[in-house]
Amino acid sequence: MYYSIRHLTKFLYSNAVSESMLETRMHPRSDQNQRCLTFHLSVSPRCRVFSYRDHLANHVHHFDIPGQHGQLVIVAESLVEVKPSAEIPAFLTPEAWGDLDDIVEQGDYWEMLFPSEFTEPTPALEDLAKKFDVRRRDDPLMALNRLNRQIYEYFDYVPKSTKVDSPIDVALGSRKGVCQDFAHIMTALVRWKLQIPCRYVSGYLFHGESDTDRSAHSATHAWVEALIPGLGWVGFDPTNWLVAGDRHIRTAIGRDYADVPPTHGIFRGRAASELTVAVRVTPSVGTPQLDQELPVPEDWSILVEKATQLPEQAPVPTRQQQMAQQQQAIFLPKI
Repeated sequence: MYYSIRHLTKFLYSNAVSESMLETRMHPRSDQNQRCLTFHLSVSPRCRVFSYRDHLANHVHHFDIPGQHGQLVIVAESLVEVKPSAEIPAFLTPEAWGDLDDIVEQGDYWEMLFPSEFTEPTPALEDLAKKFDVRRRDDPLMALNRLNRQIYEYFDYVPKSTKVDSPIDVALGSRKGVCQDFAHIMTALVRWKLQIPCRYVSGYLFHGESDTDRSAHSATHAWVEALIPGLGWVGFDPTNWLVAGDRHIRTAIGRDYADVPPTHGIFRGRAASELTVAVRVTPSVGTPQLDQELPVPEDWSILVEKATQLPEQAPVPTRQQQMAQQQQAIFLPKI
């Protein structure tokens, strides 16, 4: 299956800022069962974009925009081929726990076993672990499938109920959150209670007409991958109670969200920023011709046009208005 992906990000500033420095992780990975065929990143105001790969082979693009600007718009366009994943069995042999420990002992998985910024164990997480009875039993695959279902059934998916920097206790206390929260909770429990290497995955999920996903259609998605003997890294989506398959498109992997945010940066100036994100994932049975543009949804061109419009600027005062303002300032009473 081929997917064309368009990812729009817009930062609107309350006042003009003098500089913006940003890095993005929007370039889909080429590994396992997927391959990124084309990728293009557009930035407005225009600037020179640089790229590198981090220690986990994630594509990172970064840029610096000097000079005053009232908004920043980023449009990432990708064409990705995703092949069907190998069939995952219902269970493994009872010796799988020992096989897993042998793999961990011989490899370098400490980053995906130790707690990270958003996966630190807390008393609230301990209470949930007891409620779910999370422990090593049966085999690793059955334990992970059980936890994947439990998180899906226990939490409600409520957009904007948490923030990108919310600790897991916020979702644990309210029993609601978004895909990021559920991925962090599952990652923390898998590492802490099951001692299975587990990593956070950022990417996209294609929503078909017959799919009953809870996650938002117009946003990025997050799930987890756990190391299973004989199968390698297997994805679990606790937001939608899925084993990750050919609808899941991976952009970056890390210990948690802090390692793989789609955008991360700072700006220079005294202003508040408003973030707008829109995502479109369109399937295709074949790859478009090299000289043919990717298909554009009907509403996408309107969306991009509105996003790239400059914010309304106050008219420049005339010479007479400037002189009147200066005289008014001179005679204003001092407080």
